[in-house]
Amino acid sequence: MATKVTIEKPNIGVYTNPAHDLWIAPAEPSIESLQNGDTLKPGEVTIAIKSTGICGSDVHFWHAGCIGPMIVEADHILGHESAGQIIAVHSSVKDLSVGDRVAIEPNIPCFACEPCLVGRYNGCPNVDFLSTPPVPGLLRRYVNHPAVWCHKLPENLTYEDGAMLEPLSVALAGIHRANLQLGDPVIVCGAGPIGLVTALCARAAGCEPLVITDIDEGRLAFAKETIAGVRPIKVNIGESAEDFAARVVEAMDGQEPAIAMECTGVESSIAGAIQAVKFGGTVFVIGVGKNEIKIPFMRLSTREVDLKFQYRYSNTWPRAIRLLSSGLVDLKKLVTHRFQLEDAVEAFKTAADAKTGAIKVQIQSL
Repeated sequence: MATKVTIEKPNIGVYTNPAHDLWIAPAEPSIESLQNGDTLKPGEVTIAIKSTGICGSDVHFWHAGCIGPMIVEADHILGHESAGQIIAVHSSVKDLSVGDRVAIEPNIPCFACEPCLVGRYNGCPNVDFLSTPPVPGLLRRYVNHPAVWCHKLPENLTYEDGAMLEPLSVALAGIHRANLQLGDPVIVCGAGPIGLVTALCARAAGCEPLVITDIDEGRLAFAKETIAGVRPIKVNIGESAEDFAARVVEAMDGQEPAIAMECTGVESSIAGAIQAVKFGGTVFVIGVGKNEIKIPFMRLSTREVDLKFQYRYSNTWPRAIRLLSSGLVDLKKLVTHRFQLEDAVEAFKTAADAKTGAIKVQIQSL
């Protein structure tokens, strides 16, 4: 059983479908079931969502209808970067209470497979990852979620900060697996939200020199204003990987980067990163790209370059909370646009249009 709560507004969600429509409509759990207190399963809490960020994957599911094998096949609720306030708690939950402010880790792994049992639950083949079809996402007014995947926010973090913990977790997972070290010369490919967060983490980790690249001069200007000492390089469309690498080395005062954090998933960017890193260096791909791409195999082979990849994250949220709460990493400037839940369609249009200058668009339901 759970505590009954008073709900003032109906539950609504932001949907897309195989026809690439985008609209707002009623969502589960319904207002009636929430008021009756009969929606919660053991271990669950009900959260009133306050802030949700729009991820590139949300836009991709809307526009393309799929990411690799993850396909929108029916009406589907988007969103997985959220924070909110707990409004109901199942009696079995002992470590969270009504009124607690939490960030939501948007996965429900099985806890029984090998990846789960060794602590790498991002590899769980049975995971329900919110917003990945067919699992509905968090762009709703209210949602039920396992308490174990709700992380309490310190008093000095806002709901907006809490929603930024998800992209920060993506960056932290990459930083950890790339084995980035103090003093490493590092290049971050892509100045979108994940690239900017990754570069901020690399700066906090003491990487020097630090270069960031993009095709958009506006995003590079934003990076220069936001990240202390970062060296921006504009990517020239059609430029060879060799010429790109030469410009990177020049920007690094003659040093080849030890690590490239590739945050675009674009074939040409990955090739340029492979060409740029030093002998024995690492190219770590965070970005999501096409199902198949070409890579400069012999460059990897003859230079002993490690090419690594990432799938989501695991065990990052407590660390992400500490970094934001301490101020060591500050992501506040990355939120450039804010919309109310009722205006979510306009929010998505803004996030999808490069001309708006949007970095991170957040949808609020306060």
